[in-house]
Amino acid sequence: MDATVLVKEVEEVPSRSGNTRYVVRDSEGNEYTTFRPKIGAEAAKYQGRRARITYHEAQRGNFHNVYLDSIEPAPEADEESGGDTDPDEAAWRTAVDAAPWLLGESEPQKAVPPERFFKKLKPLKDLVAEDIRESSAEDEEDD
Repeated sequence: MDATVLVKEVEEVPSRSGNTRYVVRDSEGNEYTTFRPKIGAEAAKYQGRRARITYHEAQRGNFHNVYLDSIEPAPEADEESGGDTDPDEAAWRTAVDAAPWLLGESEPQKAVPPERFFKKLKPLKDLVAEDIRESSAEDEEDD
């Protein structure tokens, strides 16, 4: 199976037999294991970054194991998931996610008028979009 994941952590765990088990954890809390040092070392390079992985699953007794078979860079523009290429689109998504905090209620009892909703969200959206653009410009200057 294939997946594109954000690699949160790569842990090296010594086994009882003296081998090293590499445990890769993604941002969703999933764990992928490998005993291959080459794959484990490669996985460590992607800590905190997106990567494309190949894995397989196996049931052994009461244990469900997920084994990491390969890891490589994730595609730059991830068309499959509709990756954020537009700072304004990403900023709107962030503002909508923050809406309950901006409006002061996580579950409003009645509908919020669109004008009030827009008036609260637009300033945050503008700040986030500006921050994304500045961060992208700084990254380009560093290259």
